[in-house]
Amino acid sequence: MDATAFAARLLAERPRPRGIAGWRHAHWLAVGTVCLGAFLGQLTASVTALVFPALGRHFDAGFAAVEWVALSYLLVLVALLAPVGWLSDIVGRKTVYLGGFAVFALASLGAGLSGSLGLLVAFRAVQAVGGAMMQANSVAIVARSVPEHAMRRALGIQAAAQGLGLALGPSLGGLLVAHASWRWVFWINVPIGVLGILAGWFLLPRTRCRDGAAVVPLPRARRRDGVTVAQLPREEGRFDLPGLLLLTGATTALLLALSTASGLPLPGWAVAVLLLASAALTLALVRQERRAARPILAPGLVNTPGVRSGLLVALIGYLLLFCPLVLGPVLLTGAGVPVARAGLVITALPAAFAVAATVGGALLPRGWSDVTRCRAGAVLAGLGLLLFALLPVHGAGPATAGPLLLAGYGLGLLLPANNALVMRAIPAECAAVGGGMVNMARSLGTALGTALPFLGVHLAGAESGGRTVLLALAAVAASAALLSGPVGGGAAAGAGRVVRRRA
Repeated sequence: MDATAFAARLLAERPRPRGIAGWRHAHWLAVGTVCLGAFLGQLTASVTALVFPALGRHFDAGFAAVEWVALSYLLVLVALLAPVGWLSDIVGRKTVYLGGFAVFALASLGAGLSGSLGLLVAFRAVQAVGGAMMQANSVAIVARSVPEHAMRRALGIQAAAQGLGLALGPSLGGLLVAHASWRWVFWINVPIGVLGILAGWFLLPRTRCRDGAAVVPLPRARRRDGVTVAQLPREEGRFDLPGLLLLTGATTALLLALSTASGLPLPGWAVAVLLLASAALTLALVRQERRAARPILAPGLVNTPGVRSGLLVALIGYLLLFCPLVLGPVLLTGAGVPVARAGLVITALPAAFAVAATVGGALLPRGWSDVTRCRAGAVLAGLGLLLFALLPVHGAGPATAGPLLLAGYGLGLLLPANNALVMRAIPAECAAVGGGMVNMARSLGTALGTALPFLGVHLAGAESGGRTVLLALAAVAASAALLSGPVGGGAAAGAGRVVRRRA
């Protein structure tokens, strides 16, 4: 067997067993498999926040250097989400998604074995490659596997899996660091990755035919027995490598500037230079994407009614979610709260997020649209963060956890409804690219939510700087409420119809 035939056989997607494919609730098995990846990605994101002090002691490194254990992951993730979405359209979403589990698990094993901070940062970057392969496909797989009436519920379940990973991260990270080692924070991902590979192999439907043609639903295709299958030609044009390099450079320069301002040992003038470089690269990226044959950011897709504002709201939502997760332990431990108790208090935020994303809508009027849910969620999130900034944290009792519960509940209403609005506005044949752009916005929000707390604490101290950041977040939440709006009708609405293929 030659190399080409071997590669084709390796990348060929296998259909699900007939018994599973024929079951009328099989789409929920696909959603459950995607939830494993969502859980794994967010567990990794939240569990790392509490391991920063242990890493600093172990490697004798400063806080601004240790934060690159998180930022290296996020930078690679942001850079690869859109191109991996294009790759998925060519190779197949199922193939890329399962490969993501494998890369993620192997890189997690290597991260736990790292003997230096530089090597750990490098393995985290490789880990992000696997994370991009999973996240770029997760929203598209969910949105195209379930009936239209179940899309919001399915995306809510996926968000709940993310919330569960976020909720377990702080407490699990504290336990592992206290009773085992910081290395187990990474090794815990290995068995979850193996489980994800097995579940995806048997429970995810194929996304490509045997001849390599894409299996994706047409926006207005006729349906028969709830199933639509269409083969679309591949887009012409080379991959947008200049766009990828400009995107990576712009985000890297921005986060390096924030890290330098947070204490990274670079000259003071480097902040201004990095900010100017980020702005220049961003402008060059906009020009490149307008003329590229296959742009990684798809300006035409971004300009679809409801998509641009929805992507910005997704970025803001994850900024609001992750900033308190990183900043909360600093505020609480600075006020004398033990680390274990601080982890439990911070867990209130993602736990409420998970509950609201799953069943939170049951407490709202049944006639509320997704737009109204977005606005209500943003207002509740802003109010919770405002209260957390103003209330004392000494003792870390219910009064401290209450504002975090309110903020988490609001974000649990905001993000699933916003994701549903965006995916309905995106044409079906662009689902993978659109899903990658949604996840890119999430990752940018997560990166900013990781970097801004360090900046505030470095400039103004733990308590004063932390409260200032929280007050700013409350104002940002208000802007998210204003940005949330209805998507356009017509073609955009028609393109959002969800159909599926049993395989």
